[in-house]
Amino acid sequence: MSEHLIQIEQHGAVRLLRLNRPEALNALTTGLLGHLRQMLEAAAEDGATRCVLMTGAGRAFSAGQDLSDPHVAPSRDPGTPPKDIGHLLEHYYIPLALRLRSMPIPVVAAVNGVAAGAGASLALGCDLVVAGESASFIQAFSKIGLIPDCGGTWLLPRLVGRAKALEMALLGDRLKAADAAALGLIARVVPDAELPDTAMALAQKLAAMPTRALAETRRAMDEALKLDFEEALKREAGLQSQLGFADDYLEGAAAFLDKRKPEFKDR
Repeated sequence: MSEHLIQIEQHGAVRLLRLNRPEALNALTTGLLGHLRQMLEAAAEDGATRCVLMTGAGRAFSAGQDLSDPHVAPSRDPGTPPKDIGHLLEHYYIPLALRLRSMPIPVVAAVNGVAAGAGASLALGCDLVVAGESASFIQAFSKIGLIPDCGGTWLLPRLVGRAKALEMALLGDRLKAADAAALGLIARVVPDAELPDTAMALAQKLAAMPTRALAETRRAMDEALKLDFEEALKREAGLQSQLGFADDYLEGAAAFLDKRKPEFKDR
C-alpha cells in the first residue's frame, strides 16, 4: 500500500507530491515517511524536474506523527518497556529532513488545513511555504511530553526568534495562517480556493529560474547562520566563482543584455 501514500503528478517541470492519508489528516507513519524520502530522491535525480510542490490530500497538510504507528505507539501493558522514539527519528525523520534541506531544486509547501507537530516542521523545512487562509500551525509536542523534532528546534527560532519560538513550543497553541505570515514563519497566505493554483504558479516560476543558483542560495543562507560576517562574505565569493562559470549565468547575462527571456537549463 506504500505506493499509494504519496500521490505523484508531473506538471511540466514541477513534480507535485501529495501526502495521501486524508482519513487520518495525513498523519505521518514510517511507511509514508520512507516513501516521501524516496519520492524526493527520485525528483532530485530526475533532470527534467526543476521544482517540487508538496501538499496534503483532503482537509489537512499533516497532523504530525501517527501515534498509533507501531514504532511509537505506547504499550498498555505495564511490563512492556517503552519504545525508543529516538530510533524513529534516526532512521526516518533525520534522513527525510536532510534530504529535503539538500534538494538540488527548490521545494514549495502548499499548506491546506492543519500542519501540526512534525507535519509543521516538514512544511517549514521547505524553501517557500504558502498557506490557505484556514490553515494553521501547531507545535503540539509539549502536550505529549516531547520536544519539537524533524528540525523544529532549528527552524523555529531562526524563523520567528527565540521568544516566539518558545511560546509556540511550550504552549502548543494553534497559530492561524495569517498570524504565521505576519511573524515571518511562512511566505504568504491566500484564500483557500486559490491555494492550489497559487502554489503551482509559484512552483512553475521557480522551475523556470536558474535552479542551481536557487539551491545554492538556500545552502548559503543556512551555512551563514553559523558563520561570522567575514566568513559569510568569503563563502559568497566562492559560490559566485562557481556559479559564474555555469551556463545559467552566461545565459542569464546574455538574455539581460539582449532584452529577451532567458532559458535556464542548469541543475
